Amino acid sequence: MQDVGVTHVALAVSDLAASVAFYARYASMQVVHERHDASTGAGVAWLSDLTRPFVVVLIEVGEVTHPLGGPNHIGVAVATRTEVDRLAALAIAEDCLVSGPDDAGYPVGYWAILRDPDGHHVELAHGQEVGLAVDRAVRPAQ
Repeated sequence: MQDVGVTHVALAVSDLAASVAFYARYASMQVVHERHDASTGAGVAWLSDLTRPFVVVLIEVGEVTHPLGGPNHIGVAVATRTEVDRLAALAIAEDCLVSGPDDAGYPVGYWAILRDPDGHHVELAHGQEVGLAVDRAVRPAQ
């Protein structure tokens, strides 16, 4: 299969193992590729939830100086509001809940914002219907 379209977002991380564990726990992602960059020696991992050909690339650096924060975030859809609540409770226990859960109504849905080990924001949401919006969009002729 040839890659076409948006395939990944890359994030700098300070501890690759800690970040892999965070995304596995909160976003149901797993490592689909891992290596050490030959020129820098940096650890690199590609994470996927196996639902589409898209990965989050984690690149290990000494220090993360520009975390994805404020309104910038990675959005992760979960199956139920109960799952948002469960993960938010876990995030409270692990001191990484930034805000929520909150119900913003359609089309935003029910969401919570978490902070990964380097401060990157991750939104867990139910009811956004991004897939339906994309299906309804007019696609350009090929």
